[in-house]
Amino acid sequence: MKVNYKRYGLYLLRWQASTPILAGVGILLATMGQIVAAVVANLIGGLIFFWVDQFIFTSQSLAAQWEVRDNITCVDCGRTARGYRLVRSGEYDRTQDHAPEFRCEECSLKKSHELKGRGIKID
Repeated sequence: MKVNYKRYGLYLLRWQASTPILAGVGILLATMGQIVAAVVANLIGGLIFFWVDQFIFTSQSLAAQWEVRDNITCVDCGRTARGYRLVRSGEYDRTQDHAPEFRCEECSLKKSHELKGRGIKID
């Protein structure tokens, strides 16, 4: 499994941000009893951090989006193989492409190097 370090870093920061918020709520609610304070603190944390987590795990700006299909004909070499195409990465967006170009792994690596040379982030 390849780790997206941007997402992982944001996720770790999110956990660190939750500590003072939940601790503060817990202190304020401690007069109600420990269990009630923990439940309320977790509910408040869930209300806040659901949105943060949703951004971290669904943001298109944090990672390239690829499409993979089996048994394609490579647009470059004509070989039948598993095919890859970059769909979206930063300003590069081929989501509305009506004739997507799939490449075998070897040709996809060559195309990736070409796109990196043009300043498109692929990792």
